[in-house]
Amino acid sequence: MGECVAFLFNLIDTYFVGQLGTKPLAAMSFTFPVVMTLGSLAMGLGVGASSVIARAIGEGDLQKVRRLTTDSLTLSLLVVALFTLLGLATIDPLFTALGADADLLPLIRSYMQIWYWGMICLVIPMVGNNAIRASGNTAIPSVIMTVAAFVNIALDPVLILGLGGFPRLELAGAAIATVISRATTLVVALWFLNNRLQMLCFNLPKLRVILESWKKILYVGLPAAGTSMVSPISIGVITGLLASYGTIAVAGFGIASRVESFSQIVLIAISASIGPFVGQNWGAKKYLRVHQALRLSFLLCLFWGVLVTVILAPTAPWLASLFNSNPELTLPGLKTRGFLVQRLGLLNLVFTKNSRDQISPSVWI
Repeated sequence: MGECVAFLFNLIDTYFVGQLGTKPLAAMSFTFPVVMTLGSLAMGLGVGASSVIARAIGEGDLQKVRRLTTDSLTLSLLVVALFTLLGLATIDPLFTALGADADLLPLIRSYMQIWYWGMICLVIPMVGNNAIRASGNTAIPSVIMTVAAFVNIALDPVLILGLGGFPRLELAGAAIATVISRATTLVVALWFLNNRLQMLCFNLPKLRVILESWKKILYVGLPAAGTSMVSPISIGVITGLLASYGTIAVAGFGIASRVESFSQIVLIAISASIGPFVGQNWGAKKYLRVHQALRLSFLLCLFWGVLVTVILAPTAPWLASLFNSNPELTLPGLKTRGFLVQRLGLLNLVFTKNSRDQISPSVWI
């Protein structure tokens, strides 16, 4: 549920920005692969944290659970600081390399400058929610994400379009709405981890202990992040190629990419949920349950990919028209439809492989 609503508010963001015109929509489309690549990095850190924490829970080592949970959050904070500074320093050259022209750069800058400063509200809650899932509680992360999504949906028309007497902030408003909604997940996730689950510790260990925790998290998290980055990086490359065909082509492809991301909700939900399950069972040496769960998840991913293909193939033009009334936008939607639908089958394998790697690269379905 949480993953579904989170992707829904990305669609809502795109819808309201689409009401501003083709240029703002194209500008947001340029930001999409960058935002999603960094989101994949955050997801990888969350996967790594979930894996090692779930195994520690399965082993019954509560002190190890607290240490790993705390160290996963400090690692996330370090990553946020690094990429925030790097991102702010490279907005213009990065998006120029992606193909954005001089007219779009100010719009992109107005969005990304706010988004980068709010990156802490994306990464820390994602890792924190995965730690909560590792404890076996999948309901709370869903509730947290659902509340944040509705906050975002409520703020979008107010801040983007200037409803209710608020200033019309356009793309900057979309970024502010996202940061505020994500900030709610930051506060609630940390409160729940500390006050309800008591999975945080505040003593300062030796540097060697922290580095050992980070090594365990990154051993699982980096491969998971790398495979998750394949999709947004490929979208970035294609966006750069389409930029030579003009703003409308980029805007149309941006709509198609958002719809595709929403269609992956079941795959991402399986990837997020299967890790804690197999991690705890692996730690408890219940290997048969691990293999059964992975087989079932693979079959469900395959079924979902086929179902989404059947739905998206005939409805792409109509979906594109919902976001912007410009009839030319339906053409990029039609041309990219086949590519996006074909990618779903490969993404099934990627998400299932990530689930397997959350346990150990040596575990096979």
